[in-house]
This record gives sequence, structure tokens and C-alpha cells, in this order.
Amino acid sequence: MNNTARKQLNISQNQQSNTVQTQQFKTGPIMAALFVAGFVGLFSETALNIALGDLSQIFSVSATTIGWLATGYFLTLGILVPVTGILMQKFTTRQMFLTSISLSLIGTLIAAVAPVFSLLLVARVIQAAGLAIALPLTQNVIFTIFPPNKRGAAMGVMGLVMLAGPALGPTIAGLILDTLSWHWIFWVTVPFLLFSLFFGIKYLPNVNEVRKVSIDAVSVILSTIGFGGVVYGFSVSGDAGWTSASVLGSIIIGFAALILFAIRQTKMEMPMLNLRAFKTPLFVIGVISSFITFFNMLSMLVILPMYMQMSLLIAAFTTGLVLLPGSLLNCILAPTIGRLFDKYGPKAVITPGTILVAIGYVFYSQFGTDTALWMIVVTHIVMMLGIGAVLASVQTNTLNSLPKQYYPDGIAITQTIQQVAGAIGIAVIVSLLSAKQNSYLATTANDLPQATAAGSSLVFTIGLVLAVVNVVLSLFMKKPSSH
Repeated sequence: MNNTARKQLNISQNQQSNTVQTQQFKTGPIMAALFVAGFVGLFSETALNIALGDLSQIFSVSATTIGWLATGYFLTLGILVPVTGILMQKFTTRQMFLTSISLSLIGTLIAAVAPVFSLLLVARVIQAAGLAIALPLTQNVIFTIFPPNKRGAAMGVMGLVMLAGPALGPTIAGLILDTLSWHWIFWVTVPFLLFSLFFGIKYLPNVNEVRKVSIDAVSVILSTIGFGGVVYGFSVSGDAGWTSASVLGSIIIGFAALILFAIRQTKMEMPMLNLRAFKTPLFVIGVISSFITFFNMLSMLVILPMYMQMSLLIAAFTTGLVLLPGSLLNCILAPTIGRLFDKYGPKAVITPGTILVAIGYVFYSQFGTDTALWMIVVTHIVMMLGIGAVLASVQTNTLNSLPKQYYPDGIAITQTIQQVAGAIGIAVIVSLLSAKQNSYLATTANDLPQATAAGSSLVFTIGLVLAVVNVVLSLFMKKPSSH
């Protein structure tokens, strides 16, 4: 090695050392700002679900209409998340963060004082727009400021946030509804958003490379129609029925628009969403595994409380308490799981996780009207440990398989897939549960608890089949070669 090369190497090592020192100094507050914002958004995603029955009476609207407070949230995420890939290249990290927090705060404040249903629905859409920016932005910052051997631990904590938010939402909201009015489901999150705003302004640097990219209007329209149509179609299928013209029409139009969107992206020099990421086999395996994980997880978080309340006849707040140990244990172990991923690689963490999820579904599928609560607690702990091991680790490995310049696109693709999987999962599984309930009630005695148990057993068996597919996929996962 000549002297010039040695000098350049020393300069490079010094720069890396300085960068690491800076990151060690700022990483905690940066992640605190982003994780708190993400937690509040994901908490808001499910917290209001437990109050929908009360809100339907308060605002004098039908159950189908009030359901739009949940559907509208998912729909907004499905439409906006794909656009964030290009926005993260066009605007600075701080600009994106401040926009995200501002939208979340404005939406939350409007929701907290909303006197009519229409204003509450608008507030939910604004809240979801804030989360649609926050989730991809957090992943992008993690993959920019952490080296590959530290990303697992950071993504483990993000996995904690992504699980704890939706899981704790109904429990905390149930407690709030028992003691205060529904408005406090929103007021209680305001201090956390202000904390996130303060830490973000003080500590969050601009970590992304801003490029002069133009936003292609046709791509945005096709993406909106595509993802929006698919999510909308599946979301309303439970009420309208799978054979209704509006359901089939929106799903067919949605898929057609997505095909046109994909074709357009492959022919553009600067695509809105760079689909070349799909040329990486590890990325494709990760995306499929991620879809199954979110499909199963979010539908399970809806079906399990329904089963407990309708089959076992226990109160909403008790339901939340039964599910709390699994959620809390997952929160405690999430950083450790991330560190194990960094140390031993994906297969050592993801494969055991997928096996635990499959075992959980084996027990879930056997539940009936006389299942003991302790059995549900233990099974849920096994399930949440499995999901905790799979969720963040699959995302980390999926994105690690891409070159750095594809991170914004890879993040936008994976986040979109997750939101769409959640929306489709909830719609499909709830529809199947209802269909099984109705067929059971039509052929046997009018026994709703037994009918719900039969429906739950069916959907948990479907979850088991998907979980086994994930076990097989995990065997093909490996640590990506460094780019």
C-alpha cells in the first residue's frame, strides 16, 4: 500500500470514528423522538376500535358508518405510504419529521374536540397521514445512522413499538372509557406528541441525501387508485358482501391500476417507487413473509378479543388484561431479540419465531366456549414471543439485502405491503368468521357463543396454514452479503 492510499485510509477511518461518536451521542434522543411518534400513531390505529359502539350511539350513525373511523385510517396509510418513498428523497429528514408530527398533532386535537362524526373522520385521516410519514421515516433513519451489525437491535425496539402500539391501544382505551369520556383517548396522547416534537427539533439531524426528483402525477394517481381501491374493497367486503358490485369493482380496478403503476415504474428513468428491489431474492422472500406476518398479526388482534367477548362472555377491559402479559413480555424482550439477530443472524431468530407462531395457532384453533383464561394467557405469550422474533427481524433482513440507494424504495414497499396486509387480513378474516357464525346458527340451535367459537376455530386454522408457510420461508433466509 503506498503512502497516499494509507493517508486516505486513515482519513476514512477517522471520519468513520467521528461519525460513530456523533451517533452514539445522538442516537438515543433521535430514536426517542421517532419511536414515540410511531407509538402514538399505532396506538391511535386500534385504540378507538373499543369505543366504536359508543360512538355509533353518540353520533347517531350506523355501525357500518362508524367503522369508517378504522377503515379510513387504514385507507389513508395504504394510499400515502407508497408516496413517502419519493418524498424522503425530495425533502430533508427534519422537514419530513416536522410535517409528520404537525399532522399527528393537528389530527389529534381536532379529534379530541370533534362535535360531529364528519369532523372526527377528517381528524382520523389527518392522524393517519402523520403516521404514513413517521413509519417509513423511522426505518430510513435507522438504516442510515446505524451500521448493519447494529440495525437488528434498533429494529427490535421499532418492532416493540409496532406491536405495543396496536396491542396496548384497546387495553388503555378500555380503562379510559371506564373512567373518562372517549375524548380522552386523544387528549392522553398530546403530551407524548409534544415530547416527540421537542426532541425531534433539538436532536434530529438531516440524514438523507436530498435529490432533485420530480413527482410523477400519473404514478401518484395510479398508486392512489391501486392501493386505495384494494384496501377499500376488502375493508367494506364484510358489510357489503364479497359479491357486491362495489367490492368486486373496487378490488378489480385497484389491481388493474397497480399493474399499470408497476409497468410505468419499470419504464421510468426516475420511478416514484423503484421496483428493481424485487430483483433481489432475499427481498422477495422477506416481503412475502412480512405480508403473512402482518396479515396474521392484525387479524389475530381483532379476532381474539371478539372470541373472548362473544364466546367466553368476558368484558372488554378484562379481555385487554388477559392479552396484556404477552404484549408486555414482548416489549421487554424486543431489544434482546434484536441483539440476538445482530449476533447470530436471521435464521437463528426468525425460524424459531415462526415455529412459536405456528404452535400458538395450533392451540388457538382448539379453543372453545369453556377454554380457561390461563390457557389463553399462556398461548398468547407464546404467540407474541414468536411474532416479536419474526416481525422486526424479517424487516431488518429484507432491507439489509438491498443496496443503500434502494432503502427509501424498499422501506416504502415493505411498509405499504404491511398496511395493505393488515387491512386485507382484518377484512377477510372477519368476513370468514361472520360466514361461519351464520352457517352455524342456521343449522344448529341459536347459540352465539358456540357459533363464534366455531368461526374463531376456522380462522385460526387458516392462520396456522399461513404460519406454516412462514416457517418454510424462514428456512431460505440468510444474512445478506454486504453491499
